Amino acid sequence: MMTSQDGFSRTEDDLLQPPDQTHGSTWNRQRQSSPARKLGMTRKEKDTRDFKENENPEEKEKRHKEQELKSLYKELLYTITHKLGKPLSAEVFTDNQLHQYIREAFSMAVDEHQSLTERVQNTEPPIYCLMATVKEAKGILGKDVSGFSDPYCLLTILEDEKESKTRRSRPKPRKAVVKDAVSDEKVYTTDTKKQTLNPIWNQTFVLEFEDTAVASFHIEMWDKDEELSLAQKLEEIRTNFHGLRRMIKDAKKEKGQDDYLGNIVLRLEDLHCTEDNWYVLEPRTETYPDRGQCHLQLKFIHKERDGTLSAGRSAYVNYCGILLQFVQSHISKQQVIHLPQGSVPWKGELCGEGQTLLDLYATQCNLSPFLQDLAKWMAYSKLYQSLEVDSSVLLQQLTSIEYHWHQQDLPYQQKQELGDSLRGFLQYGLCLVAKYRDIFPPTQDATPRLHRLLRILSQVCKTQAFQKLNAAQFDLHDEVNEAVHSGTQEWFAIKKGQHQPMTKDLTETVSALSRLIGEVQQDIKHNKDSWNRVFVSAVQVDVFTVVYQKLDFLLAGEVRHTLSLLEGEMEQNLANSLFPLYLSLQVIHKDKAFLQKRGKLLELTNFHEGFREALPYWLNKAFSTTQDRVERAVQVDQLQPLQSGPVPIKHSSSAVDLVTCVQPICQLWEQLSWPDPEEAFMLMVKLTEDVCKIVMNYCRILKERVRELSENSDPGRAVNMLCVVVNDLEHLRSVLIRLPQQLNWAGLRERTLHVIGDPQFHNVLPSQLLHAQGVLNKEIHSALETVGRKLNSDIAMYVRSMSTRCRIPSKSTEEAVVPLIKYLERELQYMNENLVQENFNRYSLLTPLWTNSIRTLYQVATQQKQEDGLMVFCQRLQFTLQCLEQCFHAEGNGMPLDTLHVDSYKILKAHLTHNSLNCQQLIEKFLDRKVWEQKVYSGEKYGAVTLLASYRRSDHRLRVEVLNAANLLPMDSNGSSDPFVQLRLEPGHVFSEVELRTTQIKNCDLNPLFDEAFEFLVSVEQCQAAGACLVVTVLDYDTLTTDDFEGEAFLALKAVPGVGGGSGDRQGHQPDPSPAQIRLPLMHPKPNDDSILKLLESRRGEREAQLFVKKRRQREKQSQEGKQQ
Repeated sequence: MMTSQDGFSRTEDDLLQPPDQTHGSTWNRQRQSSPARKLGMTRKEKDTRDFKENENPEEKEKRHKEQELKSLYKELLYTITHKLGKPLSAEVFTDNQLHQYIREAFSMAVDEHQSLTERVQNTEPPIYCLMATVKEAKGILGKDVSGFSDPYCLLTILEDEKESKTRRSRPKPRKAVVKDAVSDEKVYTTDTKKQTLNPIWNQTFVLEFEDTAVASFHIEMWDKDEELSLAQKLEEIRTNFHGLRRMIKDAKKEKGQDDYLGNIVLRLEDLHCTEDNWYVLEPRTETYPDRGQCHLQLKFIHKERDGTLSAGRSAYVNYCGILLQFVQSHISKQQVIHLPQGSVPWKGELCGEGQTLLDLYATQCNLSPFLQDLAKWMAYSKLYQSLEVDSSVLLQQLTSIEYHWHQQDLPYQQKQELGDSLRGFLQYGLCLVAKYRDIFPPTQDATPRLHRLLRILSQVCKTQAFQKLNAAQFDLHDEVNEAVHSGTQEWFAIKKGQHQPMTKDLTETVSALSRLIGEVQQDIKHNKDSWNRVFVSAVQVDVFTVVYQKLDFLLAGEVRHTLSLLEGEMEQNLANSLFPLYLSLQVIHKDKAFLQKRGKLLELTNFHEGFREALPYWLNKAFSTTQDRVERAVQVDQLQPLQSGPVPIKHSSSAVDLVTCVQPICQLWEQLSWPDPEEAFMLMVKLTEDVCKIVMNYCRILKERVRELSENSDPGRAVNMLCVVVNDLEHLRSVLIRLPQQLNWAGLRERTLHVIGDPQFHNVLPSQLLHAQGVLNKEIHSALETVGRKLNSDIAMYVRSMSTRCRIPSKSTEEAVVPLIKYLERELQYMNENLVQENFNRYSLLTPLWTNSIRTLYQVATQQKQEDGLMVFCQRLQFTLQCLEQCFHAEGNGMPLDTLHVDSYKILKAHLTHNSLNCQQLIEKFLDRKVWEQKVYSGEKYGAVTLLASYRRSDHRLRVEVLNAANLLPMDSNGSSDPFVQLRLEPGHVFSEVELRTTQIKNCDLNPLFDEAFEFLVSVEQCQAAGACLVVTVLDYDTLTTDDFEGEAFLALKAVPGVGGGSGDRQGHQPDPSPAQIRLPLMHPKPNDDSILKLLESRRGEREAQLFVKKRRQREKQSQEGKQQ
């Protein structure tokens, strides 16, 4: 409730009415009847009659616009002339600055400005008023016995002279100032709030004054006291003991006197045009300094503004016109300032002068914040249609309108204006949405503007104002869908018209369709990547799905129409022009994976069917183009490695070009992505066949290129080119190996599981590839064999030169091998540097070289006759084999040892090792083998002999006790034998001083018992020497003829107790071991069965070897093995 100065009350709803439309006020009727007002109105009517009745409508409208601007201009001059209070902005502007601003904003000439200023100064001034709203108070004093108060407020405006006179006229100081200062009709009183310390009033009063410089606003707060009965007072005392003290104080007061609670005094010249603050209640004495606070809203307003200024238009209409003019002027200035960089959207902020004038006018005319925000929305929404205003400004105004809508009510006329504005803005916004491609391109600046527009549309539909003022149902989601749908169809029609073919030529028709599809593809990409997230986040519309489905329908019709024109007219150039069209359609069709809603089948689902006729032409073009490129690449190839150094490239330029040329065929498979699985399999067969043809053709023309370049070159240069050719072929072979992966055979197999059987799939595709790989392998081996033949011939030459008999005494073994090793190192290093590792290592080049080298060494070694120089010759060959093994192994970088140690190597090594030993080593080896034969010999075919053997280290004696023999063969005619045993330590060169020992003869006994012991004085070292053994020979004694041979046995001395290693006592002595009883089966040697004896026999110049061979041959003659054979 508002109470005016003349006693009328005004509600807050009345405040929303434009001030010129309010009625029922006495002061309004009085001011309208003044002579000045009548004179002004008379002049205005007279001017109106002077207008021409038959005036041109455009000129009439222009003149009407000028009159409106002049009316607004006079309102602003009037506002500046009669401004009250300080401006709300921090910056203070003089009247001259404000005049200069409005003159520029209205483009008013200086003389016209002066004329209008004089007219405004001659008008009737308004009545200056302070609109004070007492909102509430908190923390006031409790004056009643209950501890609470019954507060009310007194308000008035005192001029300085009146206040001073009042103070001089008072006989004594009093607390009440407002009551005594002015008459009661100028004092305004709020309601009394019962029993509270935090009263709430929300009452508004309009107080008139004459001059802000000499006037102050006073408000006093009092506690209302009323007469109470005795019973009431006693009840208060009983319930509140502290009330007794208060009653004693009340008894001293005058009857019916109210209690003073505090006051607030504000000088009007210190106030802003609008104030909304909490003020501290000041005490009269220091008894209770803290008296609480009071919340006041203060505003300087005008009463009785001159009605001749704006021809009776309301303040709200004038405010809208002023705001619109200020904004247009501001935007025009901004565009001039930012002209070199382009127009910058306005952010909704006026300059200080403009904002100050708007605040002053709204305050003086008492326009509510709701009406101000409504005016801003009306102005900004109109300006937005020229895209001069940043859309975030509209969001702010919508938020303010929504807030005020719940707080206050608008007049009917403004409600209609707001409803029409919201509906009009929605329609305009939807028009922008339909043309979002052109207005909001997918850039960093435009996309946020689209997002803000959609947010504004969504916010408009959510506001209570729109829902109350719009009777019809409005679904923004459906409306945006429809706008996008219609806009997409219109956009497609425009693009189709832009790309219409100029002639009826089929190639031009396909080209036009291809350009149209490119536009559609780009548009779908922008919708997916940029616009879709804007629409989804702002209005929950999946614009990508809407656009995709619409363009799918429109584009499918165009494609079908164009392809129908090409039926039966296909040729290579036309097919070539169709290929980019096919790729673009494929990209568009793949984007269906991003659709959120998949209902009906898309129109472009089987678009590939229309391109079947062009498919063979595409394959033929890819094959012929690749073949031509390969031939040109080989023609310019000089068969030299592309790059040397730390990271060498060992193949030539044509190999790289070939891989580059073949790659497009693999890319063609990916680009086609043919949907039909059976047709895709046949397509894969064709592509694989084309690649294999190109590879085999490359081998053919590369060999021709080698022959061409090798005609006049030296052999070394030819070998070098062969190495490069091998690398090229190996590089190509690696490409073929990766071909199934590049062409994704595994994926094709999954697609064709239900169409193509496994046998057909694995027989057709791999067979083509294996055939091509076989051709490559054959060419690689052929080239390597050519290189290897030269190396093998050189190796054979060096080996034979090294093994010549005449050169054996002249050089040491190391010196003789040096030329061969240097040659191999030089050639292998070159091959390693110039051949790829796949062909150099292991099986390609090194393996044949190693095999041929072993063969050559074996041939040379076996061709040498068994003569005196054979040992030295084999020693040299054995050293050569060791050097070759190290060279080919290259410390693990070459061939592995298991590959080197083939059977032929083992045979050669055994042969050379065998023939490289001297006669003593051969004898030792022979004896070792006999000991081994003794161990593995089973049975007692020729009987056995039993021994007790031990070795005493204390006196270096080997003790052998012959116990008996058993199961001897009868050697005499009487069916018996006269056996005896011979003990001999071998080899003779180790035991040269040890004599033969013999047991006694046992006559006619095949199981003789000897029990004879023999001791041999020999060292441990002799017993542990290589081949050291005890040879036990059993003979049949004959008096007249040579003793018959019963058999022999071999006992290794290392097996005798005491000979083997063992720790003794602290002085190094070992205890004597116990003798071991050993039973040895007797053996007979096989005649002419030992290669060692043959080798020893060939060394005729060595007496020891000949004696040993003679003895063993004699035993072979006596052997029963020979007789049985």
